[in-house]
Amino acid sequence: MNAKKISSALISVFSKEGLDEIAELFHKNHVKIYSTGGTAAHIEKLGIPVTRVEDITGYPSILEGRVKTLHPAVFGGILARREKAHLETLSQYEIPSIDCVVVDLYPFEDTVKSGATDSEIIEKIDIGGISLIRAAAKNHRDVVVIPSKESYGELCSILKKSGPYFTDSERKKLALKAFALSSHYDTAIRDYFISEVGPESDDPTSPTTPLRYGENPHQNGYFQGNFDELFEKLNGKELSYNNLLDVDAIIGLMSEFVEQWPTVAVVKHNNSCGLATANHLPEAWKKALSGDPVSAFGGIICTNRKIDKETAEAIDQIFYEVLIAPDFDQDALQLLTKKKKRIVLKLKKFPSRPCVERSCLNGKLVQDADRVVHKAEDWKVATRKKAGHAQMKDILFANKVVKHLKSNAIALVKGEVLLGMGAGSTSRVDALRQAIKKAEDNGFDLYGAVMASDAFFPFKDCVEIAHEAGVQCVVQPGGSVKDQESIDFCDEHEMSMYMTGIRHFKH
Repeated sequence: MNAKKISSALISVFSKEGLDEIAELFHKNHVKIYSTGGTAAHIEKLGIPVTRVEDITGYPSILEGRVKTLHPAVFGGILARREKAHLETLSQYEIPSIDCVVVDLYPFEDTVKSGATDSEIIEKIDIGGISLIRAAAKNHRDVVVIPSKESYGELCSILKKSGPYFTDSERKKLALKAFALSSHYDTAIRDYFISEVGPESDDPTSPTTPLRYGENPHQNGYFQGNFDELFEKLNGKELSYNNLLDVDAIIGLMSEFVEQWPTVAVVKHNNSCGLATANHLPEAWKKALSGDPVSAFGGIICTNRKIDKETAEAIDQIFYEVLIAPDFDQDALQLLTKKKKRIVLKLKKFPSRPCVERSCLNGKLVQDADRVVHKAEDWKVATRKKAGHAQMKDILFANKVVKHLKSNAIALVKGEVLLGMGAGSTSRVDALRQAIKKAEDNGFDLYGAVMASDAFFPFKDCVEIAHEAGVQCVVQPGGSVKDQESIDFCDEHEMSMYMTGIRHFKH
């Protein structure tokens, strides 16, 4: 267990609720208490001995309470590692060790919500308290940190169960809570300043680039991040808010095809409207464009190969907003840069993004990025019939496509070409019908095509409609209580079905 004993504690809290029990348990367990101002006065009224912080710093609370604990005599005692060199330094300067820090910060968020003045809000930005929390959390191997009144109960529970002994695991969990609270507190302060002065001054660690406007002309827009780390801009006007969203979507899609044969993608409004893999890049472009030439107008194009002159000449025949490639032949670049407004980007590297964030209500949602890499050998063959070699290539291709479409999503593929897609539909049947119509409108024969779905089929209607259109192989996550109905239909009609076990909702 490797439990360590606490012999001293510093208490500095805004809310005194629940403080009595802590002080009494500390006193019972012979833990020496240091404290500040009103907290010390409260503990003294309980008849419990307390040493005031100014008695160890030699300085009173100054600047109307703005500076109480910010002193080496306090922080040295918290940050010192319990080893010979640090302990000798504490002894040299007569600094007492502090083994536990109990803090409850000024209620900044509540003050903002109350409609207080700017001056009143600024005064509720806690400096000493947050510093104490971070110092104790950093030195959690030797110091216990209680970062808010929400952790008082946990402290009391451990003191009652184990006395003044805390395990490494308990210390580390409390340190995690401390850093989480510190991050939340700083975010709340940041958000207040954003509400006052706008986001252009937010996060000095990331460059902030004002955009012409946001999603629509009446909205302000900014990009916050180091765009030049990922791309070299070779030509064109400044990227817009919507351009950047589409660039993000197409880079996510193309990251699935880095090691594949020449591949070209076309994205419009965050969804792929063209995608193809072929032996040569010009052929891949021709096939990708054939998937939906109407939607490709004004879209974003990306390749996984250096663009040669032949491909550049073909691409140059349509209007596009942005063209991205890992490199360009010089004669291809000379052609593509003749139109000064066309944006041409050289991709330096793919972004590494472990998490995805988006604003939600009065906060934000955070989740792991969907970075699953599918392997056919991990999939379950649900039907009697198995896919042939070409169909296996197509369902792997289709599953990559549908992963990057807005839900509900369906992708129809044949010969590693996206023939039709349905995305953003409230019904999976509607998404399928949209995909079939797209394919038929562009003159494709769906006989022998494969279908991928981002989520399971709640009923067998989708496989029925797909079969009627000519689809012979299906890939989907599975997991519906009525999976068997879809499987049985496929068996009855000589279709194959694979289940990945992984859903790819995207909203």
